[in-house]
Amino acid sequence: MLRISKLTDYGTLVMAYLASSVLANHAAKDIAHQTHLALPTVSKLLKLLAKGGLLQAHRGVKGGYSLARPASDITLAQIIGVLEGDIGLTECSHHTSSCSMQTHCGVRGNWRTISEIIREALNGITLIEMTKPLLNSKLQTGLNNLLNSTVMVNPVDSIS
Repeated sequence: MLRISKLTDYGTLVMAYLASSVLANHAAKDIAHQTHLALPTVSKLLKLLAKGGLLQAHRGVKGGYSLARPASDITLAQIIGVLEGDIGLTECSHHTSSCSMQTHCGVRGNWRTISEIIREALNGITLIEMTKPLLNSKLQTGLNNLLNSTVMVNPVDSIS
């Protein structure tokens, strides 16, 4: 089964909460309360997301966390990338793969293409869009774009 981790799911929830709130800065305790997540989990996520450049930490009495840039400029792929690492379905989907089978594998290029299509789909969904239900028309448009797109694959990769 293909799925993101609970931590990434919770991280997306935290980011969506911050994007939809009118307050400038949010304390970890308040975020935990509003999202119904445990404070240690929220604290861990806030540190990871800040280290990944998606959040800014503000010290002081009125400190807390805020988005590092507008929610419309943060994609789902960026959130997943910070919390999970590179997006790829298989080990060989990454450019720095160390698979012992790569010289004999005939499907490596296909896995890379599939991973790139998924990466592009996730890059097409912004954090602001995650704060409200995605419209069926947007989903259909995105699906049609993906199905009609041609992802460039290195011909050598598809042979090896």
